[in-house]
Amino acid sequence: MRLTVITSNEGKMKEYAQALSVLGIEVVQCRIPYTEIQADTLEEVVLNGIEQLTAERDSFIIDDSGLFIKKLNGFPGVYSAYVMKTLGNEGILKLMDGVENREANFCCCIGCKLGGKEPFTVSAACPGVILRHPIGKGGFGFDPIFSHDGTRSFAEIDTTEKNSISHRGLAIAKLVEVLKGRREL
Repeated sequence: MRLTVITSNEGKMKEYAQALSVLGIEVVQCRIPYTEIQADTLEEVVLNGIEQLTAERDSFIIDDSGLFIKKLNGFPGVYSAYVMKTLGNEGILKLMDGVENREANFCCCIGCKLGGKEPFTVSAACPGVILRHPIGKGGFGFDPIFSHDGTRSFAEIDTTEKNSISHRGLAIAKLVEVLKGRREL
């Protein structure tokens, strides 16, 4: 079976391809632009995206992720992509200057539409902290300033380890479990 992943992010594609291959699912990347609504939750953004994209495709996966920083009342949250483009890691670190409580969660919501079936979502979170300065050369986005263990950033750990603990990796694992039980595959 082939399943389309709607994303422009090559890193996401590698994660999906590796995880879904255990089910014999081949993933195909597709860049279809759609409007990400401004909403309170990642799930709202994903479900709205599914609604928009159903006219284009009948089976696909989309996701949305966000960095939710406790001391900033969950900011940047659903606005993470925009904040990364406008403020970047340095801007987040400036907002966190002098803040002792650096708790944060990376969260991911995946939406899946399979043919005429009702779409479904799965979500997962990875708790951690915002580091005091960027560390590492790997990963993308907020990876250099987020640490799941308080010592190493996501940009310092290899892909296999990251996929086993990250918000997206955990959400993809949930997706695999749901898909295992689907007869339409």
